[in-house]
Amino acid sequence: MPATEAHSPVVLDRRDGPFGEVVLRERGEHFEIIANGCFLMDTSDGRSERLLVDAALAALPEGRQDPSVLIGGLGVGFSLVRAAEEDRWGRIVVAEREEAVVDWHRDGPLGRITGPALTDPRTEILRTDLVEHLHTTTERYDALCLDIDNGPEWTVTEDNGSLYSPTGLAACRARLTPGGVLAVWSAQPSPEFGTALRNAGFRAVRTEEVAVARGVPDVVHLASRED
Repeated sequence: MPATEAHSPVVLDRRDGPFGEVVLRERGEHFEIIANGCFLMDTSDGRSERLLVDAALAALPEGRQDPSVLIGGLGVGFSLVRAAEEDRWGRIVVAEREEAVVDWHRDGPLGRITGPALTDPRTEILRTDLVEHLHTTTERYDALCLDIDNGPEWTVTEDNGSLYSPTGLAACRARLTPGGVLAVWSAQPSPEFGTALRNAGFRAVRTEEVAVARGVPDVVHLASRED
């Protein structure tokens, strides 16, 4: 039996925010984040979250110096930690709209995972909604690594659905530098999302998979802005 199933969860914090309820639970040696009653992620296996960052970096044009990355969603921190472990990243920006999640890392139990990454001088935490940031900022990034839902076809809040719409994907493309890479985490493959990426003007659209103990594999959708 997996470790995450061998113990009953203990609620460490529960908060109501502008986007609904978020809960931090401890189950044995691991932590879980629940949003509006929907399981988001836990600390039992961060392979796909790390792949999200590694695959984006590997897909950048050869010789790109000090690339910048925007990570959409702090979550349990695996993607941020992986980015901070890689010296090639020049700037690491994380957009997280839930104050509670940021607090759990800065002053709570998740700090044991992200402590050094949070204090890395390249790291900047934006307490903002990712979708809003993409539509309002004028900054451009070499990579966007997005992990804010369970995937394009399984959003946690209704507003997040706009991120995967033609308008949302156009905003993602506009925020990338030429040759920049969009990487989107998903709990399951989505051929339809691949088509949506191509229709939005992305190229080199592909997926990378991480097998899980049961069920369909986790997936990272990758696409590049080539102009």
